[in-house]
Amino acid sequence: MANFALGLGVGTKSSAGDWLEVYYNAPLLNADDALVAAVAEKVGYEGGNQAIELDAAQLKSLEAAFLSVDAEAQAEVVEILEGTSQPVVLCILETDAAPQTTAEVYLKLSLLSNRLVQPHGLDLSGMFPLLPNVAWTNEGAVALEDLPRRQLSARAQGRVLDVQSVDKFPKMANYAVPAGIRIGDAARIRLGAHVGEGTTVMHEGFINFNAGTLGVSMVEGRISAGVVVGNGSDVGGGASTMGTLSGGNNVVISVGENCLLGANAGLGLPLGDRCTIEAGLYVTGGSKVTLLDDQNNSVGVIKAAELAGKPDLLFRRNSQNGRIEVKTNKSAIELNAELHSHN
Repeated sequence: MANFALGLGVGTKSSAGDWLEVYYNAPLLNADDALVAAVAEKVGYEGGNQAIELDAAQLKSLEAAFLSVDAEAQAEVVEILEGTSQPVVLCILETDAAPQTTAEVYLKLSLLSNRLVQPHGLDLSGMFPLLPNVAWTNEGAVALEDLPRRQLSARAQGRVLDVQSVDKFPKMANYAVPAGIRIGDAARIRLGAHVGEGTTVMHEGFINFNAGTLGVSMVEGRISAGVVVGNGSDVGGGASTMGTLSGGNNVVISVGENCLLGANAGLGLPLGDRCTIEAGLYVTGGSKVTLLDDQNNSVGVIKAAELAGKPDLLFRRNSQNGRIEVKTNKSAIELNAELHSHN
């Protein structure tokens, strides 16, 4: 029986019975046939992409099914969830088709944040209408239509329901904390971010969904939706990348390996390996740039888009005439090896 992804999740519903969010503790990618077959028999799954809400009996039956195929991590999840009053869902994706339910979206976002899939490795088309806008509070997800009553109830008991954000996406750290990372402010990394091993995200750093780092990086700026930063590259303080939701359109903005976006710099084109954009310089695909030879003589003016993906380039602003200049970055920029070694 074919399977793309599988997850046993526990979540939250609104008072109207609509799913607000789902937490998958141990999502699986490409589970083997025996596991899917054992689970299918217990819950009546006959194929396709389905999110099946489980009753207590179905949930209990899954423990034996998982143990029969040595899926001990999933069996442990069942054991912990037995007796919960929260709704439980088994999400099985036979293919990576566009999601059709909230539970499917959360499974796919969890695959990204658990580093089982890299950004742009999943079909997320049509996901936004499936993600309700939720009040994320110190007591979990609350539907906006339920919020006034929940706030009043809390006050009546002498406490405050703390609304930390109102958003379609929760913070990643409440759903997945992959190994080998540091995060200064967890609220600035959304579920669906891919944070590579060895990455440090400082307090002002931000990583959106379906975006992130692939290895060792220092992130002090903004990694927008869809942007991927290669191993060994740093995003300086206040630096920004133009994502698919902020002007990048169909162009996938990316940063190659061993690059540096200087403080308050900006990027709006795919950057090759070992490239540097100096502090304060924003370069988009439409920016006119002057090419320099080894003697710093101008050899022509082109659009920056023509340099997309090319390695070993230094982008800088001429402080006398204001033009953007590009020359070969022979020194390539030596990133702080000591800092990275302690990420």
